[in-house]
Amino acid sequence: LWIPANAAQDADAQALLVRMESAYQTVKDYRMQVQLILASENAGQRIEEFIYTFKKPGRVRMDFQSPQPGTMVIFPDEEGKVWVRPWGLRFLDLHLAPDSLFLSNPSGQRVDQSDFGLLIKNIGRSIGEGRKGPVEILEEERYVRIKVLAQNHFRSGKVTSYDFVIDKNTFLPAQIEERTPEGVFERRITFRNLVTNTGVPDSFFRPDKK
Repeated sequence: LWIPANAAQDADAQALLVRMESAYQTVKDYRMQVQLILASENAGQRIEEFIYTFKKPGRVRMDFQSPQPGTMVIFPDEEGKVWVRPWGLRFLDLHLAPDSLFLSNPSGQRVDQSDFGLLIKNIGRSIGEGRKGPVEILEEERYVRIKVLAQNHFRSGKVTSYDFVIDKNTFLPAQIEERTPEGVFERRITFRNLVTNTGVPDSFFRPDKK
């Protein structure tokens, strides 16, 4: 039976998405090291590194190591806002809306849009209704890559070239790279040292509670 290459790639992408969704269903919480590289002016790059902890259904904590060591970001606080403690200084505590300009970044992604569950849904949209070009699947020893031109996940009307890297051991994301349709680098997010189902308590997301 002859199958056109693009149809075969589409089928592989959908099968991989099902594996990812199934893997994530078994996850109650997770923690990992995140490195975020953003394009900046004059072909430069800005690098951020932090420990990211997530607990279903929607608790987020980020402990920054650079460029603002000691900064802690938690969502949601008791009012459903983003709680920020810059550089670990208690007297500077902030309570901000998720779409606050203080928290904005060039990607348009918010703190409440940062978990694997939403990322997997966005990958599904990128290979589905949001797709703007063919899907390419590349299998490597430890990873599977999905390359596709698609509607940007967070910026309406913008098209982005995505390279999603999936770990074959966990079938969870290991890296995302974003470029313009012309190939200009915009952002890379790398997830390292992922541990799942650690039993992290709710109090971990309330910084002044033990």
